[in-house]
Amino acid sequence: MPLIKSISGFRGTLGGRAGDNLTPQDIVACTAAFGQWVLHTTRNAKIVVGTDGRPSREVVSGLVIHTLQAQGIQVISAGLTTTPTLEMAVVWEKAGGGIVITASHNPVEWNALKLLNAHGEFISAADGHEVLEFLRQGNIEYASVHCLGQCEQRTDFIERHIQSILTLPTVNVEAIRSCRFRVVVDPVNSTGALALPPLLEALGCRVTLINGEVTGFFAHNPEPLPEHLSQLSEAVLREKAHLGIAVDPDVDRLVFISENGQPFGEEYTLVAIADYILSLHGPGGATVSNLSSSRALQDIAARHKARYYAAPVGEVNVVEKMKTVGAVIGGEGNGGVIYPALHYGRDALVGTALFLTHLATQAKSASELRRTYPDYFMVKSRLTWNSDVPLEHIFSSLREKYKNFPINSEDGLKIDFPNGWVHLRPSNTEPIVRLYAEANSPEQAHQLAASVQEDVLNTLRV
Repeated sequence: MPLIKSISGFRGTLGGRAGDNLTPQDIVACTAAFGQWVLHTTRNAKIVVGTDGRPSREVVSGLVIHTLQAQGIQVISAGLTTTPTLEMAVVWEKAGGGIVITASHNPVEWNALKLLNAHGEFISAADGHEVLEFLRQGNIEYASVHCLGQCEQRTDFIERHIQSILTLPTVNVEAIRSCRFRVVVDPVNSTGALALPPLLEALGCRVTLINGEVTGFFAHNPEPLPEHLSQLSEAVLREKAHLGIAVDPDVDRLVFISENGQPFGEEYTLVAIADYILSLHGPGGATVSNLSSSRALQDIAARHKARYYAAPVGEVNVVEKMKTVGAVIGGEGNGGVIYPALHYGRDALVGTALFLTHLATQAKSASELRRTYPDYFMVKSRLTWNSDVPLEHIFSSLREKYKNFPINSEDGLKIDFPNGWVHLRPSNTEPIVRLYAEANSPEQAHQLAASVQEDVLNTLRV
């Protein structure tokens, strides 16, 4: 599989095996293309760099930092950090951009360069195409020996991030402290171990940490899905904790385990936090999620007489829609919470503080809070795409078959049925097609997914 070069960054696997594709040459070339773009578009020769806990972090960050220095760029190295922390650091440092060295929820052999603009947000599609063009042309300018960039090491960004959260008017520190929550945290051997415990302790929580050694050798599959969090569920029950918290390796996705050891539901992280934020704004507030997220957020918006909008999948698309409609809260159903009062980026730290405020002020357990929300059931599957048949041909066939139902073609194809929906779209980061379906029962969700998948296979057979 080739190196994945997309408008949002560069991703691949490292190692000495055949098929590994994120080579040192790739890292240098991709970094140089981004550095050239920053210099060309902002005239700002400063870039902030940080990593998650992966064992390849030092090799990759060394190549990235030295390449930028060779271009005459001043590097602010945050070392081990979180993606949302680095997003905020770009703004604090008045930098021209940022590079987060993380493959997010992908397994340990993966790594990636995620690219940020001067606002600390993921670069737009147009900007991404410009970076890819610099990469294609290879026309990179390097500095003379007298003008090489310097590298400054910084270790204060996580603490500054935490303090920014504690001073938010919507985070009720005293209410949380009065509850003396017992919390188990699973940061899956990455930088959440450096950020979540000090935040929770500042909020008066008693913290038990599992998989807290920052080795990057993940104790389990790092995607925070229920099937990967059995150890956390067991720890919540064993510790008689009020809550379990799981994040992915770069701490932009947030998932909860209720006090009874049951998953709160990754789709319901944003739902619960939006419920709290929209209750403060009253009628007229707005929220945004992506097209693959649960209908439950739309239901909660209606409960508060607020507006709901859907955006194409991808953080940059959700952020763009949030800015356009003036949303007070938004995100993605994978546990990604974007709270613009702090910054426009998925942030598990601020999501944690807002959720705990909601729990404290509602005086409910996590399981009781979950029961106040509508029940939907989602099926998430994937199709490995090695067919010569263009996806657009598949989508055209589906549009014709389901022409009597509401259809959204903004991002792949989404079909709304009376009892649920199906969303079929190519992945931005993997050579697969994602197929999501949601309905009022697991059986209905599986039936919708199976039906549309069979339609796809039938089209391929023709």
